[in-house]
Amino acid sequence: MRRRATTRGTGRGPYAIGDLHAMPGRGRDYELEDGWLVEVARGARHDHVVRRTAQALDRSAGQGLHVCVGGGWEITTTCGVRKPDIVVAPREVIRHALVADPPRVLPGGQVRLAVEVVAPATASERTDRVRKVREYAAAGIAEYWLVEHHPLARIHRLVLEGEIYHTRAVAEPGEMLVADVGPGEEFRVSVDPAELLEI
Repeated sequence: MRRRATTRGTGRGPYAIGDLHAMPGRGRDYELEDGWLVEVARGARHDHVVRRTAQALDRSAGQGLHVCVGGGWEITTTCGVRKPDIVVAPREVIRHALVADPPRVLPGGQVRLAVEVVAPATASERTDRVRKVREYAAAGIAEYWLVEHHPLARIHRLVLEGEIYHTRAVAEPGEMLVADVGPGEEFRVSVDPAELLEI
């Protein structure tokens, strides 16, 4: 869930990437959207679903890929800076980003999968379902998952074809999502959305 850190008027805001990184924790809890700082608010349920989703991906990713969790990983987009809940990228890309830390900026074209955990009827729903679909596609991110967790867990799998995402699957609790992820189908992941809310 995300909320605005400041009141927005029309047009672009006054902030740039330097302002984001000058914030406490180098702006870890914020994204930059059209010149505005947007606070990333997380809750226990959200964090639990992120962790469970990352575990499912980590089991499948294989030697050449790394699963990154948390807001410290940045992707520059056409509107500013986004921090997906989970990013899957080649280990060499992650190593390079770690050497450059801070910040850990990943090139969109190298990201195999970006995951955002959202809940219907929240302030962030439109951003995750509309804006980030366009932004992540323009950045060249091969695959984008939207994971809902309220009232039930549900996974929307979007795959980049050309310059736009196409929905390849929507998995409900009790249905196994089996996906070959990345260009050349680098790894296969199997997950039942019901697992994401288990303790």
